[in-house]
Amino acid sequence: MKIKTVFSCQSCGYQSPKWLGRCPDCNKWNSFVEEDYSSSSIKGKERSCLYKDEPVLLKDVEVEEDGRLKTGIIELDRVLGGGIVKGSVVLIGGDPGVGKSTISLQVSAQLTSQGITVLYVSGEESVAQTKLRAKRLGSHESSHLYIVNQTDLSLIVEYIKKLKPKVVIIDSIQVVFDPGISSSSGSVSQVRECAGILTQLAKTSGTSIFIIGHVTKEGTLAGPRVLEHIVDTVLYFEGDRFSIYRILRAVKNRFGSTNEIGVFEMGTGGLNEVKNPSEIFLSERPHDVSGSVVTSILEGTRPLLVEIQSLVSRSSFGYARRRSQGFDYNRLSLLVAVLEKRIGLALEAEDIFVNVAGGIKIEDPAADLAVAVAVASAFREQLVIPQAVVLGEVGLAGEIRSISQAALRINEAEKLGFKHCILPRNNYRNLKDHKGDIELIPVATLKEGLDIVLGFSSKDGKAYSSG
Repeated sequence: MKIKTVFSCQSCGYQSPKWLGRCPDCNKWNSFVEEDYSSSSIKGKERSCLYKDEPVLLKDVEVEEDGRLKTGIIELDRVLGGGIVKGSVVLIGGDPGVGKSTISLQVSAQLTSQGITVLYVSGEESVAQTKLRAKRLGSHESSHLYIVNQTDLSLIVEYIKKLKPKVVIIDSIQVVFDPGISSSSGSVSQVRECAGILTQLAKTSGTSIFIIGHVTKEGTLAGPRVLEHIVDTVLYFEGDRFSIYRILRAVKNRFGSTNEIGVFEMGTGGLNEVKNPSEIFLSERPHDVSGSVVTSILEGTRPLLVEIQSLVSRSSFGYARRRSQGFDYNRLSLLVAVLEKRIGLALEAEDIFVNVAGGIKIEDPAADLAVAVAVASAFREQLVIPQAVVLGEVGLAGEIRSISQAALRINEAEKLGFKHCILPRNNYRNLKDHKGDIELIPVATLKEGLDIVLGFSSKDGKAYSSG
């Protein structure tokens, strides 16, 4: 039999009969690798045994009310949408050392303590090495946790059929290979076919499977993006490996919201849940320093109070720099333009740096006003009124637009002892009957907000400068 070869893009999976310097699909350079090609009909015969379900009427399908498995880790259950769905496939990605294998072993320990059988397939570590790590995490005495060091997919499938575990953890998908495909493990063909076979096995057997995936230097999951389309849920670990805080975020979830996050603290005994992340993020906030503003963002159903930090200094290179960490760079440029045009701040020759403390990445537009206030505060070296939280979306005309779930954000701020809340006027109209110790201060424009928070006042229409 003549072996055919094909060139596959290792980034997106695009295939070409000849080598190309640049992928026409994802525009990546030098991403094509030569792989052996086998016809889809042969692959279909190999996987035909997994397709045994007959079509049924939707009205006849019975769904168990308590069909989710609780992991015992509240933060993870929240991100998953309430627990593990029977027969679901969850992909966990993140930088090396961020805690993917750690949380997988902790989930195994929590599930087995409930009498649930778990199979942990470690392709990168020996059984003894996995035992040492499990001993450090305190999960080595379980009688329902099976561990095997195996990378051959056909043998892994046999183990699953033999043990019939409720949960299987694959660590990691990049080292697993299908012997029916001649290309090396980690290639596009191997990752795609192995993930497809595991997914079909999960759907037909009802076994829930966790797949750990490596992340490239660009921050995306290694292998083709088709891997994310195959699985049911994609979870990303965010945070610097040298920081103690980790944020678990769902970027895809067929059985729950993609706006939920879980906050963990890395310790010697593994990942510990952070019950009150708002208090943690504000615990080291400096006092009597300009450019520091607190705002409330919404991650799914959870309000979080975070600190926005800004530093504005005179540029010495003739070209002003704009840098942001945890906040969208384009959004920052828009807010700086509004401050220059609508307020009159002379920021064209200033280097502007914005940071969200704690490693949080903000996408909520409710943080716009806080960022604008932080930049103005750092520029004028004026302090923000104490114990104040700032909420509001900023428009191009300098207007403050209403935000969602304002009452939820205000209640979170009140719990942590904040005395003032600056919020859009339209939201204030719906909160006139709000009872609490926190003072609600409505604003309609950016200038009005700066006047209240910083004591701004335009003098003779002259623009402010840092001099």
